[in-house]
Amino acid sequence: MLTEEIQQIVSQYVMNTYDRLPLAITRGRGCHVYDAEGREYLDCVAGIAVNTLGYGHPDLVAAIERQVRHLIHTSNLYYTEPQGQLARRLVEHSFAEKVFFCNSGAEANEAAIKLARLYAHQHYGPSRYEIITMVNSFHGRTMATLTATGQTKVQEGFEPLLPGFTYVQLNNLEALEKAVSDRTAAVMLELIQGEGGVVVANQAYLRAVRDLCSQKDILLIVDEVQTGMGRTGTLFAYDQFGIQPDVMTLAKGLGGGLPIGACLAINKVAKVFGPGTHASTFGGNPLACAAALEVLRILLEGGELERSRETGAYLEKGLHALQERIPLIKDVRGMGLLQGIELTIDGKPIVMDCLARRLMINCTMGQVLRLVPPLIIQIGEIDHLLTVLSDVLTKRLNNTKH
Repeated sequence: MLTEEIQQIVSQYVMNTYDRLPLAITRGRGCHVYDAEGREYLDCVAGIAVNTLGYGHPDLVAAIERQVRHLIHTSNLYYTEPQGQLARRLVEHSFAEKVFFCNSGAEANEAAIKLARLYAHQHYGPSRYEIITMVNSFHGRTMATLTATGQTKVQEGFEPLLPGFTYVQLNNLEALEKAVSDRTAAVMLELIQGEGGVVVANQAYLRAVRDLCSQKDILLIVDEVQTGMGRTGTLFAYDQFGIQPDVMTLAKGLGGGLPIGACLAINKVAKVFGPGTHASTFGGNPLACAAALEVLRILLEGGELERSRETGAYLEKGLHALQERIPLIKDVRGMGLLQGIELTIDGKPIVMDCLARRLMINCTMGQVLRLVPPLIIQIGEIDHLLTVLSDVLTKRLNNTKH
C-alpha cells in the first residue's frame, strides 16, 4: 500500500488519539526507516526513545527468533527462565533487589504508586498515602499516572482525578519541603523531564531530596522510563546524580522495541507486595524478557554503552555550536542521547521542515525539539542531523527577517 492508502485506513478504523505526521513507515535498518514509497529517513525519534539498538539489529533479531520458537507466552502462575535471568541482571547492575515486570512505562509507574501506598499503609496506617510529583512531569495515561503527571493539559476532561497527589516545581527544594507532611508516602520524579521539555534535575537538589526522604522514611521513586537503558550515557541516569532511589521504573528502551516495563525496588519496599496484591497477565512474558536480556547484553558487553557516551557528547557539542550562531535557539539541554533544543518560535513547523529533508525529530512543550536517536547512531549520522537542523533553522531565521 502507498502512504495515502495507509492513512485512509488508519483514519477510518483507528481512534483518533494521535496527531500523526504524514509518514507511513514500512521497515527500518540501523538508524534509518523507509516509508511506503521506499524513501529513506534518518530517525532521531526512535519510537520515542524505545528503539535502543535501532532497527534490525542482528543479535536482537536472532534472540527474538530463538525465543519465538520455544515459548512466546505462558503465565505468571509458572516460572520461566528469561524472566528470572532478566530480573537477576537488572538487580546485579542497579541499586534494586527485586523486580516486578509489566508491559509499559505507565504500568511500571502504576506499580510504583501502588507499592508506595501499600508500604506506607502497612508501616504508618491509611492516613499516609499522598505522593508528591513535579510540575510538567509525565508518568503515563492511566488514571493514576495521569493524575501523577503534573500537566493539566493531559488531565482535562478526565476529572475527578485520583486523590492524593500534590505537585511542586522540579529543582525547588523549599517548595518540596513545604509540601511534605505526615500524609506523604513518596516523592516521584524524573531525572530529566522528557515530555516536559527536556528539563534536567539539579544534582544538589536531588541529593537534598534523597536526604529528606531518608530522614522521614518517604520513598523516593525515580521514573527512568525515558532516561534508562543507556539513554544518558550510563545504564541508568541516577548513576550520574550521586543518589540511589528506593523504587525505579523502566520501559521504553528496555525491550529494544518489544513492549516491556519494570518496577525495581529495594527489599524493604518490595516485600509488601505479596501474592494477589498486584499482577500483569503479559508482564515478564518470555519473548519480551528474552529481547530485554539481549539489549542488556549488547549495552553492557558489546560496547554500545561506551560508544553512546561518545556520540552523546558529540551531539551536545554540535548543538551548542548551532546555538552560538542561530539566535532562534534559546537553550540546549539534556544528557547523552536525550537532548532538547528550546526555540524562540513554534517547534512544530521545524519538525515538518526536517521531515521534508528526510529527518525525523520530535517537538514537546510547543517550542522544544527533542532528539532521542537510537544509541547506535554514528558520528556521520549526527553530522547529517546537525546539517539539516542548521539549514532548516537558518532558513526560518532568514524568513523572519523579511
